[in-house]
Amino acid sequence: MANSNVHKINNRRNEKFSGMQSPPPPAWAESTVIYQVNTRQYTAEGTFNAFAAHLPELKELGVDILWFMPIHPIGMKNRKGSLGSPYSIRDYFAINQEFGTIEDFKKLVDKIHENGMHVIIDLVANHTAWDNPLIFEHADWYVHSKDGEIVSPNRHWPDVADLNYDKPELRRYMIGMMEWWIRETGIDGYRCDVAELVPGDFWDEAIAKLRKMKPIFMLAEGEAPELHTNGFNMTYASKMYRLFNRIAKGQAVASQIHKYLQSEWRRYPAGSMRMRFTSNHDENAYRGAAIERLGQGTKAFALLTFTLPGNPLIYNGQEAGISRKLKFYDKDQIEWSQSEFRSFYKTLIHLFKTHPALYDGAMQRINTQNDSEVYVFIRRKKEDEILVVSNLSKAGLTTKIDLTDITGNFSDIFRQTRLTLDNSELDMSLQPWEFRIYAKEL
Repeated sequence: MANSNVHKINNRRNEKFSGMQSPPPPAWAESTVIYQVNTRQYTAEGTFNAFAAHLPELKELGVDILWFMPIHPIGMKNRKGSLGSPYSIRDYFAINQEFGTIEDFKKLVDKIHENGMHVIIDLVANHTAWDNPLIFEHADWYVHSKDGEIVSPNRHWPDVADLNYDKPELRRYMIGMMEWWIRETGIDGYRCDVAELVPGDFWDEAIAKLRKMKPIFMLAEGEAPELHTNGFNMTYASKMYRLFNRIAKGQAVASQIHKYLQSEWRRYPAGSMRMRFTSNHDENAYRGAAIERLGQGTKAFALLTFTLPGNPLIYNGQEAGISRKLKFYDKDQIEWSQSEFRSFYKTLIHLFKTHPALYDGAMQRINTQNDSEVYVFIRRKKEDEILVVSNLSKAGLTTKIDLTDITGNFSDIFRQTRLTLDNSELDMSLQPWEFRIYAKEL
């Protein structure tokens, strides 16, 4: 669009990454929707076999990558709660017996692949449980205090011990372990816990070796742009998540979303995939379910995770309208129920996967009379166009939207109505937190 009322994300990219490209994802992950699985809380049994019965539902929902929280045995020493944190790893080469056996997991991976989906598992490379055999066999692989004692990464994680990547032997061990899981179980990649705490040159070497085995997908828990140059396909968009929370509380305004996107575009290498989300295991457990934090704006912000540049994450239970925290260190099964959120997410997933404008299109923001409350933008990829209008405030309003240079018939995805645009301004009335999403009719 040529007029001055449209703001493109087109500022100069950070010279540090000038000419640099984030590694392209496998072809099957270009338009991916990630679904996080908390095996412990997914079913009453909390096992791989019980979870497998839900694969038809997930296939029908339309998700692509299933990300499993850590599947390994959990440390007993300094354990938190009755069952401990899944991120306290007692044995990197074993399966948590609460979930089943290694054969159960292999069968699950096969079933997931048969259903046209892919699998990544959590890799906790920064630290181990205090009773991991490595701590006894290779104490020098850990960080020590001035007094010679092995230490935790920080005071908030007393149940884990910090690994020392200055040790070449540790690096070889970890890379061999990563290769083993891909070779023995057929997984398709990793979500790497606190990836920024592990040296970048380790990821350089490890990911390069893994990609010699098969096309893999690598997700980093972290926002450092350098992670993409280390080999990761995708990083967390945590600052955007926090901005959503502030807007919902009235502590920030809608126009700040675009300012952040412009900053993000400048900072990251070309092709960087950013994971958009309104919840995950950490945020749910410590800050509450999305519905608790975002209130009536829950759907409006979820819509943005599917329509802003990036790829969406769904944390298990969001499609059931989960409205409470799940315990992190104890059993606390998700309450599955028929919810309007299931059809809502199904519609968004279908839209995302069938419109290249959403997963590979350019974005342009459109001015309104109420930019502090209303966020309007269009995504384009050749003839494919998606127009998004969101009232990100608790007030009903009528606003004027400058849709100059946009023409054609657009279908409202949720309301099943048509909007005809002809290079003109548009007056639109919106209820609090109301959103509209339109697809151009071809």
